[in-house]
Parts: sequence; structure tokens; C-alpha cells
Amino acid sequence: MTQTKLTFIRFENGIWQGHIQASSTPNPEVSYQGETLSDVDLSPAEDGWDLRIQVPVAALSEGVHTFVVADAATTEKLGSFTVIAGEPAADDLRAEIDLLRAELDMLKRAFRRICRDDT
Repeated sequence: MTQTKLTFIRFENGIWQGHIQASSTPNPEVSYQGETLSDVDLSPAEDGWDLRIQVPVAALSEGVHTFVVADAATTEKLGSFTVIAGEPAADDLRAEIDLLRAELDMLKRAFRRICRDDT
């Protein structure tokens, strides 16, 4: 079984694009501020699938905005990306903290799902 791998292609005109390599059709789930985005497109491509994520306009505002891409079936994190707007800051730890918060939210949802399924 091949490990699922997400590779960044480009971020242009508010659309983040990546390529997923996996042994079976992936089911990507993209979360932003604890909510799952609905505007995610997955299409077959050479050696995998192309992923297109429409970045919400709200994320194109002042501050650090982190998106986490996970497999919806396994909740395995495939990757993440961060949009920083406004005052640029070199070696900004806010992006890392925001990523940790997003990953913690993802883990909480997975834990709640497991607890709900056990009852």
C-alpha cells in the first residue's frame, strides 16, 4: 500500500492547487477555523488526483489563516497551508500556533466521532 502524499502545485487567484498520490481514490476534507470547506474539487490526473481548493474571501484578510487537508475516511492529515495577510512578519510563530490549533480541532472532531460510534 502506498502512503498518501499531497504535493503543492500553486496558489493563484484565490485557488490553492495540489496533487495527491494515493493507492486508492482519496476523500479529502479541508478545514478552516474548525469548519469543513465545501468548495473542494478532486479530479483524476496522471499518477494521482488534482486537488483544487477555493480559498474563502474571509481568509484573505488581516492575520494568519491556516487550512488543514485530511482524509475524511481516516482523519489522517495529508497536509496544510497558511495564508498570511497584512503586516509581513519574518519567522512568524503565529502561523505555527494557528496550525497547531487547526490540527487540535481536527483531532477533537475525530475523537468525538470515535466516541459517538462506540455508543
